[in-house]
Amino acid sequence: MQTKDPSYLALLHLGAHLRELTQQRGPDTHGKSSPAPARASELHNELDALLESTRLNNPWFTEESCLYALRYWGDALSEDSLEHWLSAYNTPGSISLEVALIMAGNIPLVGFHDLIAVLLTGNKALVKSASKDTQLLKYAVSRLAHYDPALKDRIRFTDEKLGAFDAVIATGSTNTSRYFEYYFSKKPHIIRKNRHGVAVLSGQETSAELSGLAEDVFRYFGMGCRSVSKLYVPKGYDFDPLFNAFYPYKHLINHQKYGNNYDYNKAVYLMSGSPMLDNGFLLLKEDKGIGSPIGTLFYEPYEKQEEVVQRLRALSEELQCVVGGSWLVDAVPFGSSQRPELGTYADGVDTVDFLLKTSAESLSAN
Repeated sequence: MQTKDPSYLALLHLGAHLRELTQQRGPDTHGKSSPAPARASELHNELDALLESTRLNNPWFTEESCLYALRYWGDALSEDSLEHWLSAYNTPGSISLEVALIMAGNIPLVGFHDLIAVLLTGNKALVKSASKDTQLLKYAVSRLAHYDPALKDRIRFTDEKLGAFDAVIATGSTNTSRYFEYYFSKKPHIIRKNRHGVAVLSGQETSAELSGLAEDVFRYFGMGCRSVSKLYVPKGYDFDPLFNAFYPYKHLINHQKYGNNYDYNKAVYLMSGSPMLDNGFLLLKEDKGIGSPIGTLFYEPYEKQEEVVQRLRALSEELQCVVGGSWLVDAVPFGSSQRPELGTYADGVDTVDFLLKTSAESLSAN
């Protein structure tokens, strides 16, 4: 983007702060440790308070999950990453839109990408965040306003019915998307609904690739739209190496909510006589569906790779990402489903392009 919004520098500062902040818990997401900063004690206390308040508000947002999200954004908000993302776009228009953001709350900071897209295109954000994902988001916004006080007037949170706005980006379930489509039909909009991640295995994966797949399955308890909830495996597939790769995540069964979901689904499958594989913390169930419940991973055998490609093509409107080896076109590498580049958009809809075009259309109309 040729002319950057003033928020650009604030985002760079936020990225640096998040990288420094999360160093208080050891190695970063790439496994590299950095020297403790001089103000380590202050940052340690700040991080402790943030993680504790977040966990109390939403038990699914564990320290591990929140640290992963904060580290991801610390890495993403680097100059190289932002430059690479924004270089594909033209200068923002001269009209500042009021963009309503209705955010989901399934994983930490899930709506932050929409927020920074609004800011970097020169617009204002009217944020209706999910009640279960407020602490981290408001923390990030407070830090942005610290670096650029003008952002206090460009980001507003509301719990009320949305008032005046020029465009809307709303994320919800398949059911709520129907309501959103009706309610926001007269405004420029992006409406998102449930999508899922799947993985395709050839049976020739290395132990490192299977370990990466475990990350794609278990990160955020499998609750993200990019979480792998379904496997396509060759007929006669040996699950033992996969279960070995999954074993480091056995501790998840000790999380009360995850354990309750696992127990409930196991009871349902046993009562219905559904065959399944059980390793004590995850149920593997053969199923045609793609959205497996928490504590369960669906799988479906195939005979030919072409068969899987056709199946994925038919399901394209329901898929957020496909994880697989290099033989699979446009597949996400194993272990990276929860670390998309900034230019990877939910549902494949380019948010920045939408905002720039909407601003340009508003300018023309005036």
